[in-house]
Amino acid sequence: MSDPNAEQHTVESLREWLTNCIASHLERPADTIDTSVRLSDYGLDSLYVLSVAGELEDHYDVSLDPTLLWDNPTIDALSEALVKELAQYA
Repeated sequence: MSDPNAEQHTVESLREWLTNCIASHLERPADTIDTSVRLSDYGLDSLYVLSVAGELEDHYDVSLDPTLLWDNPTIDALSEALVKELAQYA
């Protein structure tokens, strides 16, 4: 499906959304999440990663390659990859 707001997605907006999503999964304040730290270092296992991927797909109404999160293991890397990925739906 096409995301009508895809062209408005920025690395910063995606980073903020991902940080809040990860913080929610970890039950901690978003300002305690370092976006350059590997998600696995926060104890997020494959189940959590799949859950985050599902939330991304639902929130942005897209279908993502499951390896996207494995190939981009930090919020910073994932934000940059998502900008490119979401641009394809614009």
